[in-house]
Amino acid sequence: MIEILVGSLIGLFGFTEAVDTKPPAQGTVNLTQAMVPNGPLRESVTLEPMSQLQFRSVIRQAYDYSCGSAALTTLLDYYLGRNLEEHQVMEGLLQYGEVEKIVERRGFSLLDMKRYVAALGYQSGGFRADFDDLEALEHPAIVPIHYAGFKHFVVVRDVYNDHVFVADPALGNISFTRVRFEEIWDQNVLFMIFPGDQEPHNALALGEHDLRLVDDRTVSLLAFRDFPQMSKFMEIQADQLGADGDIQYIRRK
Repeated sequence: MIEILVGSLIGLFGFTEAVDTKPPAQGTVNLTQAMVPNGPLRESVTLEPMSQLQFRSVIRQAYDYSCGSAALTTLLDYYLGRNLEEHQVMEGLLQYGEVEKIVERRGFSLLDMKRYVAALGYQSGGFRADFDDLEALEHPAIVPIHYAGFKHFVVVRDVYNDHVFVADPALGNISFTRVRFEEIWDQNVLFMIFPGDQEPHNALALGEHDLRLVDDRTVSLLAFRDFPQMSKFMEIQADQLGADGDIQYIRRK
């Protein structure tokens, strides 16, 4: 009896060594594809929660009126590779900025940002620009916008196919059409921090997950143009979704 028990334990030990029996990491899903030539294909896929994807490389503002400090922290951390918390940046902006005006307007200005980043050793500048200048930018930039009745700061990550991709401290990673962005861009002002000789970290660069929105929309447009019998269905779907000033839905003309 003892010999059988020992043999069973040895066999179980050998099985656990040969086969990974550890629980899968959080977010991991095991998929099986049966319809393949050489038998079932099994693979593990890691899924990222939408909430994390939405705010990837974005500092979420901690207070209603702290979009300026959050946007600046986003630029310092995810473009220049600093490791700062928003409260540290807020303290720096208060120390080097115009405190009375900050209290009066309940927010930070681009001048406050310029003084603070100068204290950190960076050169920076505010400029007036047009959309062509924005497309040609080699650096992410902070821009003021008027959105939903409020003045707001966001970080422009890049422009692609007439879409402006921004890191918004309140909403996360979003995009605007060119037309919509030009409507809300406050006085065509932008603020840039120059990395100097330092190679920027630039976690704000666009990736495939950012461009998929534009690519899928383009593919869908071509598909419904080539297959007009589907356009009626698309029109119904668009009517159900409703119109949105920042999102273009395909509608039959």
